[in-house]
Amino acid sequence: MVTLDLQIASTAPHLPSYEQLLTWCQTALQQRTTASELTIRIVDLAEGLALNSQWRGKDYATNVLSFPADIPEGLLDIPLLGDLVICAPVVAQEANEQHKSLEAHWAHLVLHGCLHLLGFDHIEDDEAEEMESLEQQMMAELGHPDPYRDDELTDYTHS
Repeated sequence: MVTLDLQIASTAPHLPSYEQLLTWCQTALQQRTTASELTIRIVDLAEGLALNSQWRGKDYATNVLSFPADIPEGLLDIPLLGDLVICAPVVAQEANEQHKSLEAHWAHLVLHGCLHLLGFDHIEDDEAEEMESLEQQMMAELGHPDPYRDDELTDYTHS
């Protein structure tokens, strides 16, 4: 079971619905045997820039930032995974530049962010291959094309 707290702090058009976001989270977290709680906050450029600057030292808004929960064992009895912050204008711009449907790009970024909350990373080549393979499988399951079909155009950066 996935519990999603959705915070919309964006005026961007064409945002995914709560149901779409929940479906994408459930797909990413389907192999977990325990319940999962997470927050997705959809932001505009100013907040995306401020957060990316504060947490990553980067002077630009990025597509998705992942903040895994760091709760000491036994402190809280909730299955909190963490938070995703997704910058809607960056998602739209990337989808356009990469010739991807907006829905497919949103789905991919939610899957990608959820995998980060589960501890997956792509710093090392073998880790990147494992993470990308999972993303490709999940995107296919959702009926979307391979998100890495144009790797040279894709720059997924996050915390």
